[in-house]
Amino acid sequence: MKNSLLLAALALLAITAAPQASFAAQKTIVLSVPGMNCSACPITVRKALEKVPGVQTVKASVEPPEAMVTFDDAKTSIDKLTEATKKAGYPSSVKPGK
Repeated sequence: MKNSLLLAALALLAITAAPQASFAAQKTIVLSVPGMNCSACPITVRKALEKVPGVQTVKASVEPPEAMVTFDDAKTSIDKLTEATKKAGYPSSVKPGK
């Protein structure tokens, strides 16, 4: 009887714990990077962002000066992304409405 209760409790714990793993989500944001003004700038920004754990894809361009970043929000944050561009010499901010 004790074993049955223990197994039932463990099964219930496993069922209720599983949904918590689904809070992580893939997100895509667009960062405005006004300091990018030459053909090498997007490469520098892209490489800096790709080094951030959790970043999946980066597309950066001079015109418009922005970077589209897809990332796992369980592994990184927008603050870490903007910090990475800042450390590379290109301060950025989230582009509104994107």
